[in-house]
Amino acid sequence: MQSSNLAYLYGMGAVFLWSTVATAFKIALGYYSPLQLVFVAVLTSIVALGGILAWQKKLALLKQQFLRRPTFYLITGLINPFLYYVVLFKAYSLLPAQQALSLNYTWAVLLPLLAAPLLKQHLRKSDIAAVLIAYTGVFIIATGGDISGFRFDSPLGIGLALTSTLLWCLYWIVNTKDQGDPIVSLLLSFLIGLPFIVVTLLLTDTLPSFSPKAAMAGIYVGLFEMGITFVLWLMALKTATRTANISTLVFLSPVMSIGFIAWILQETIAITTYIGLGFILSGMMLQQLLPRYRERKSKINPKLAD
Repeated sequence: MQSSNLAYLYGMGAVFLWSTVATAFKIALGYYSPLQLVFVAVLTSIVALGGILAWQKKLALLKQQFLRRPTFYLITGLINPFLYYVVLFKAYSLLPAQQALSLNYTWAVLLPLLAAPLLKQHLRKSDIAAVLIAYTGVFIIATGGDISGFRFDSPLGIGLALTSTLLWCLYWIVNTKDQGDPIVSLLLSFLIGLPFIVVTLLLTDTLPSFSPKAAMAGIYVGLFEMGITFVLWLMALKTATRTANISTLVFLSPVMSIGFIAWILQETIAITTYIGLGFILSGMMLQQLLPRYRERKSKINPKLAD
């Protein structure tokens, strides 16, 4: 199979699986508290990632990478999985899946805004425009379309969903300094984050009780939100002849997710969700596609460069 076709196969597999996890979150949260779900999912992901590294004969890299930068992995482990997933799952427990999903996708437009001061990167006009457009969508979804009334069904849930985007962006900004194997780095973060999860669980909650349905839901989240899907996406990027072509596949994920939410969870999708998500996706597309268009134009006429 040609590398480009293989890349699309990996990429579509990753996008499809990510599209199901919002539905899986809500199902799993019917059995577990947010912290219990984090515990089950992270354990599952550790086993899955450990198995992948064993198959790749890379387990020895765990010790090597950790000893080179122990403080770095302590920070990443605190952010992801500990803080990020506790906040995200709590948001999903308070909000309809369609709202939590849509708000969480704004991390993509927030990332360049944070990267500008933290990584000293250039902030483009398209980045600013994308943020304004996307957060207009956030406001429409959060208020249920009652823009003048400023009424929010769950201010805490909305605040947590938006906080999760901030944590996710910080995690990826910190990871720009990581030069190790990405799967090894992710497993190290999960291994270091696990003790924080366990201690918090024992102090504030209880260990999850076992039932086949609950375990299956938690394991699914661990495999296809945190573990295997990440590896598929890395393989897609690695085998792609042009990374830009693969990265645009992410626009399919929220649309497919809404379909699964309506079909499996039987949520009635509000018109404001469609409108707000449309604004968010428009912001994401503007941010990613406009610079590429200008880059192509600038090769023809350098005066058109941004």
